[in-house]
Amino acid sequence: MTTDGRVVVLAGPSGAGKSRLAHRLHTAYGWPVVRLDDFYRDAGDPDLPIVDLGGGHRLPDWDDPRSWRAEAALQALAELVTAGQTAVPSYDIGLSRATGTSVVTARPGDLVVAEGIFGAEIVPALATRGLLAAAFCVSQGRWRTFVRRLARDLRERRKPPRVLLRRGWELARREPAIVARAASLGAPCRHPRTAERAAARLIASGPA
Repeated sequence: MTTDGRVVVLAGPSGAGKSRLAHRLHTAYGWPVVRLDDFYRDAGDPDLPIVDLGGGHRLPDWDDPRSWRAEAALQALAELVTAGQTAVPSYDIGLSRATGTSVVTARPGDLVVAEGIFGAEIVPALATRGLLAAAFCVSQGRWRTFVRRLARDLRERRKPPRVLLRRGWELARREPAIVARAASLGAPCRHPRTAERAAARLIASGPA
């Protein structure tokens, strides 16, 4: 089986609204969603970068692109677009490891939504392979994102509160650089609603 599906990348800072936007696109159009954050490396992986938060606090730097298996994510997207099906990891953030796999399928003609904080890192490769339909760096401003992210992470108990606060503050500091890098890779900054309207227009324009 083959599919005409193309990849719409939703990149950007953690907590900016990528997952909600991906869910809206899935609900409205039935487009399959690949959670790129599920391709994080497991804790203990020797290639996982470490960050020093001060005061003797050292932990994996989950916000460094090296903590993510870009090539595996790229291969999964290529398989989904060309074969209509792929297996992706199921990553548990609290445990910092994959706990299984799930299967994502695409119908002929589907666009495929790939959302994750490192999504912009594979935009050039997707474009080179002819798989890219569009890419956006979702952002609502760093301080609004800071509040949204902290509330979500505390609610989901992703990490101890002190770690979440330190990480959130550091991410807010980095956000302008994150957005600028995404734009340089081909994912311009857009508010979630603006990105949603642009993605919807892809249906009318058809494959490039």
